[in-house]
Amino acid sequence: MSDKTYSEKITKIAEQIEQLTAVELAELAEYMEDKFGVQPMAAAPVATAAAPAGQENQAEEKSSFTVVLADAGANKLNVVKAIREIKPELGLMDAKKLVDSAPKEILTDVKKEEAENAKQKLEAAGAKVELK
Repeated sequence: MSDKTYSEKITKIAEQIEQLTAVELAELAEYMEDKFGVQPMAAAPVATAAAPAGQENQAEEKSSFTVVLADAGANKLNVVKAIREIKPELGLMDAKKLVDSAPKEILTDVKKEEAENAKQKLEAAGAKVELK
């Protein structure tokens, strides 16, 4: 701590804050954010500490995925067709080059639904696919 002295009013408030529970601190931080539009520096750690025992913060679900063609498999022609369905802007030769150069990214930063759909099409064609 510094050698700075604080007013009696500030000292009393600080003493009261020191006696709050983690849940009360989280509530105070939320109140300050709502009332003043400012998030206290300690708000993030307090919110984490306020989580009930046994309910650790779950990792947020990814919102964007990269579809990677890991291996084209035995039937490359079907995989080329699937690539052209997924990426219609590719010509036949470009799709074939992409399949021949596996492992290769097919789609980057796409939504989960689009990534799952692409993976399903490619696996149905015989390819091995990874979502990252």
